[in-house]
Amino acid sequence: MNRLKANRMEAFSDGVLAIIITIMVLEFKVPEGHDWSALIELGPKILSYIFSFVYVGIYWNNHHHLLHMVRTMNGRLMWLNLLLLFWLSLVPFTTAWMGESHFAATPTALYGIVLFLAALSYWILQNAIVNQHSRDSSFVRAMSRDLKGKLSPLLYLLAVLSAYVSPWISGFFFVLVAMIWFLPDKRIEHALRGR
Repeated sequence: MNRLKANRMEAFSDGVLAIIITIMVLEFKVPEGHDWSALIELGPKILSYIFSFVYVGIYWNNHHHLLHMVRTMNGRLMWLNLLLLFWLSLVPFTTAWMGESHFAATPTALYGIVLFLAALSYWILQNAIVNQHSRDSSFVRAMSRDLKGKLSPLLYLLAVLSAYVSPWISGFFFVLVAMIWFLPDKRIEHALRGR
């Protein structure tokens, strides 16, 4: 296994994800007032930040686990990783727009579209790494039961469509996906122990 090059891609990704979180928190401006009600006015921005912080954390955690399964680093994996980082780099923009608009339909839908495309990119990267392993490996067998990976894009699409009905329904789907992925992917941990 060429871990040195995989570690380099992991370090680069960690840096990008740290910058994404930093950009999101820099979107907060100091409130005009000097009491608790001034903070309450920031409620939608704070809520959208919490959503996005959790999502970026989930990607960081699962991405870290996934890259431990890289057998051979190649240009294809590097480009697929960059595709994932591209979609995640749009999270601060959509987070800020959604929060400032108080979860208006179009910003909420765009947020869901970006999350959908990030999930799709992660799934493609995951499959490229899975394809480096023999079909009978414990990792391939474990990853073939990818209910979370198949369910998440569907839930994001439902969040996008429901944004025009109610932002609360979209929020429900965002929270549901976060709950599904909150714990690191145990399948990868089991495959690592089985080596």
